Amino acid sequence: MDDDFIESVAPAQVMSPCVLVCTLDTETGWCLGCGRTGDEIARWSAVGDAERQAILDRLGTRMATLDARLSGREDKQA
Repeated sequence: MDDDFIESVAPAQVMSPCVLVCTLDTETGWCLGCGRTGDEIARWSAVGDAERQAILDRLGTRMATLDARLSGREDKQA
């Protein structure tokens, strides 16, 4: 094994937002647990920290949108 290669690969600093609720919303395509798209989830381990951070930056708005929409749906069912 090449020790130089191991030393030159820095570990990722931006951690996954996954909360193990891997269900995609049919209307938006966003995960109900973390807010990522299926494509973002699939690519997560292959992209660098800058791309990961860009994805994370979008999640707050997505989750707020999902929460508002799903709360409205639950109110209508009650």
